[in-house]
Amino acid sequence: MTTCVVVKKQNEIAIASDSLVTFGDTRLSHAYEVNEKIFPVGESYVTLAGTAAHFPVMRKLLTGMGEECRLCSRDEVFETFSKVHEILKEKYFLNTKEDEDDPYESSQITALIANPHGIFGVYSYREVFSFDRFWGIGSGRNFALGAMYAAYDRTETAREIAEIGVQAGAEFDKSSSAPFRIYSFPMKQ
Repeated sequence: MTTCVVVKKQNEIAIASDSLVTFGDTRLSHAYEVNEKIFPVGESYVTLAGTAAHFPVMRKLLTGMGEECRLCSRDEVFETFSKVHEILKEKYFLNTKEDEDDPYESSQITALIANPHGIFGVYSYREVFSFDRFWGIGSGRNFALGAMYAAYDRTETAREIAEIGVQAGAEFDKSSSAPFRIYSFPMKQ
């Protein structure tokens, strides 16, 4: 599991994650492998929560899509992740079943995207959200959300708020740990 966050404040965008990978009861900390949970795709940064198998697949898939990978608006993210779903099924043998009464096939993906155009969340059925302030995913998200809520109006930068979020996740979630990866950049008007 993990703690990953995105923040938008005063024309600044930030994305952050912890660096711990877990396999059942086993922890693979940064001391044993450099665990990068955020990866660049064009002018965007993407992070995921869930199985470690998603990271190499989604990194290769999204970076390999070229011009077809558009992540600058809610509609573009939806279109891109609809294409991603098809590729996951055809090329990577995605198991699309979660529950028997699901309305759609699941992509089994929970992701956050940050770029100069905004911050976005993507969930299993390709639901896409465009956030105005901040959001978090992973097992430490509730701790991160509470901390970022408390800090948002008292803190100057998106980067500081993102750091507070992942620190809270690592402090209270057994599946999140430092060091943290944080990227921040200005918004495009």
